[in-house]
Amino acid sequence: PRPFEIPRHEVTQQEREAVMDHNPSQFKGGRLPVEGVSWDEAQTYLARLNEREDGYRYRLPAEAEREYAARAGISGRAYGELTGIAWYSGNSTGQTHHVGTREPNAWGLDDVLGNVWEWCQDPFDETSNRRVLRGGSWYSPARVLRFSRRFDLRPGMRTSSPGFLVVRERTK
Repeated sequence: PRPFEIPRHEVTQQEREAVMDHNPSQFKGGRLPVEGVSWDEAQTYLARLNEREDGYRYRLPAEAEREYAARAGISGRAYGELTGIAWYSGNSTGQTHHVGTREPNAWGLDDVLGNVWEWCQDPFDETSNRRVLRGGSWYSPARVLRFSRRFDLRPGMRTSSPGFLVVRERTK
């Protein structure tokens, strides 16, 4: 595998609006994670980033990469008490929150659980075109928020909670 860089948090609305002309998010705010994004729409965003030809290739994380980064070397369900590390149904007041406002994991990554589900590059299984989401969201119950939890949707389907991370790899 190639080395990759993963950001501290999901793509924010401000970051997305700098590249795309449409913000699908229900909850508006520059530092809020973009949500309501289909896998296909995430791919369009990535294609626009890749058009820059800035020495990097941008993509969604593989499912294993995302879990590896989220765990940051631990083997448990979470790296702390959910209330302090994640926005979920027990503390979100029914909406997303600014990225980076919960306690980060040991590698400094925020929002690896909760706030928005995050699209992964991988298909959910070998027999369908459904794609993997990881991490849980602002409306997920506590039992869903664990590193190994998987969810799936069709690539073109938009629901209220998916967002995404952008991984980058050096091309030169």
